[in-house]
Amino acid sequence: MTTTTAGIPGLDTESCYAAVKSRDRRFDGVFYIAVRTTGIYCRPSCPARTPALHNVTFHRSAAAAQAAGYRACKRCLPDATPGSPDWDAAATVAGRAMRLIADGVVDREGVDGLAQRLGYTSRHLSRVLTAELGAGPLALARAQRAQTARVLVETTDLSFADIAFASGFASIRQFNDTVREVYAATPTQLRGRRGGARTPGAIELRLAVRTPFAGSDLLRYLAVRAVEGVEVAGDGWYARTLDLPHGPGTVRIELGDVLDPGQTALVPARFVLHDLRDTSAAVARVRRLLDGDCDPIAVADHFTGDPLIGPLVRRRPGLRVPGHVSGDEIAVRAVLGQQVSVAGARTVAGRLVAAHGRPFITDIPGLTHLFPDAPTVAALDPEQLPMPRARGRALTGLAAALAGGDVALDRGPDRDAVRRALLALPGIGPWTADYIALRALGHPDIHLPTDVGVRNALTALGAPGADPSTWAPWRSYALLHLWTSLEENS
Repeated sequence: MTTTTAGIPGLDTESCYAAVKSRDRRFDGVFYIAVRTTGIYCRPSCPARTPALHNVTFHRSAAAAQAAGYRACKRCLPDATPGSPDWDAAATVAGRAMRLIADGVVDREGVDGLAQRLGYTSRHLSRVLTAELGAGPLALARAQRAQTARVLVETTDLSFADIAFASGFASIRQFNDTVREVYAATPTQLRGRRGGARTPGAIELRLAVRTPFAGSDLLRYLAVRAVEGVEVAGDGWYARTLDLPHGPGTVRIELGDVLDPGQTALVPARFVLHDLRDTSAAVARVRRLLDGDCDPIAVADHFTGDPLIGPLVRRRPGLRVPGHVSGDEIAVRAVLGQQVSVAGARTVAGRLVAAHGRPFITDIPGLTHLFPDAPTVAALDPEQLPMPRARGRALTGLAAALAGGDVALDRGPDRDAVRRALLALPGIGPWTADYIALRALGHPDIHLPTDVGVRNALTALGAPGADPSTWAPWRSYALLHLWTSLEENS
């Protein structure tokens, strides 16, 4: 019996099935898997045992699966995944909500602020999250606070009062009560070895990532593109300034290769924050930079047997797609990089920082400024910018859309909706919109067919006519392997 993808453009049966085997939540809502033997359809990340390939079909929407006669799985609630056209597409809302909760939105703006960002009432949002995740927004935010508190208790020498403040608790009593309830231990009992934080506001953590982890390649990518004043890199480390909700900060991470597969690597990170309430936001944003939730084994398995990308993956296991700590910043830098070299884009960005960035005193040599925020860039005169006038207008227009909230790049909105909003802006074409999706939104399935580096890499590998559709749903990783192979041979 043959399998079909029910008209899913860009995704074939094998690539869909690979995503199902890896249970990667990033593909929830991109497609649905239906099982003939049970008459049930599920999301790709359903925890149930993976059905045999010959028993399944794939569908673009929950409605399509229902029309084909399948009923929703009660275990994974596929009707509520991203991409559902139904009103209560709860996973679209739940996924956006969880990303915003991890960034500390509930702590900063409350449940009403979270609901407003998502376009729902607080009551409906609570119903959606409870149905999808088994807990409402307050409970989910409380769990996030507890997790942050535990990490700080066990890995730093901050006082418990500072930890309570940094974790988002309203009082020390609330902090103590929550820790005891969640972990059945007092903060004193949880306290393990003390970290070395001596600078006020300094926090030293270890960020977990799956292995293999090609940290040296990630470092090389970031170092080549480092903008003067905002980023700096050295032998085995990278550092940058952070523009956080309550104030500025810096982070310094140590990046090396950990190639033992199937394990957990710990990336040392030292944060210095003006306001400790930004701890959760800073950690979440740096994890995005590291592509910390990637499953490299699932990615590698997909490319096994591919004559072009397969050898590149084996040569560099664990290669990551570099994210970014600020969607607004990388969007501005994407426009600066239109039709210029990496070095040229870096130079123009450095001039923009020197002229319009906010000066910031740090304890890391070379870090002197915060990158100009969207309102600052939007207020610039396009005629005075060191670039063609059309690009200058595109830059300030994009910044105005970001500053006005017409485009949000905090990984909360639906990716397709963000792409449409970007393409609607003058001067923003498919390359720019997709590059932003790659770096700002963490999209795992981006291909840049017009990119000069991609074309040169394919030519150097002797495959200028390669079909990128066979690399879905991991085309972003294929893209990074192509770029890396070109840099290696240049």
